[in-house]
Amino acid sequence: MSPTRRIIMFNHVSADGYFAADDGSLGWVVQDEEFDRETMAGPDRFDTILFGRRTYDMFASFWPHVVSDDPAAPAPHHSGRQSEATRAMGRFINDAKKIVFSRSPKAFSWKHSQPAGEFDPAKVAAMKAEPGQDLIIFGSGTIVSLLTEHGLIDEYEIVVSPVFLGGGRSLMAGLPHPSTLELLDAKTYRSGNVRLRYGKKL
Repeated sequence: MSPTRRIIMFNHVSADGYFAADDGSLGWVVQDEEFDRETMAGPDRFDTILFGRRTYDMFASFWPHVVSDDPAAPAPHHSGRQSEATRAMGRFINDAKKIVFSRSPKAFSWKHSQPAGEFDPAKVAAMKAEPGQDLIIFGSGTIVSLLTEHGLIDEYEIVVSPVFLGGGRSLMAGLPHPSTLELLDAKTYRSGNVRLRYGKKL
């Protein structure tokens, strides 16, 4: 029997705990080439990205335009020249299967996108039992909170930027009970960023 696929959450957060500004912008994220290079060593273990509708729309407006050799192509968290790591991440995101949880019946034009309807924990558990590589979720605070509530996220990777936003979108909201995590790894970067990896405590 094949092992169960894992769900990994990845998010940048501010030092006061927000994963996005009130308007959804990520321009506050502290750029870190060292971290970007490390990140690109790992995407081969994922073949599917989970999204809430709001984050999907943001990604769809940006990442299809990144896969380019043009040095003036956009970078995700700041204006100016993008790196090879950004283009490599763009290739991964564009080629991955994209599962979108949304009440809206609107069709998706971005390649490899698949509507999943309203969030259903049984549906996600069934995805984890399917053959394939691990799944990853970016942003999507509402879906992350629901996945956490139902114990469906196996690992949380959080990059804390040395920035206070003073307000914004919280990574977790509405959890009915505390969830205890186990620290798997922590690393500091010269940029001031700190990468934290947590697993759910069994």
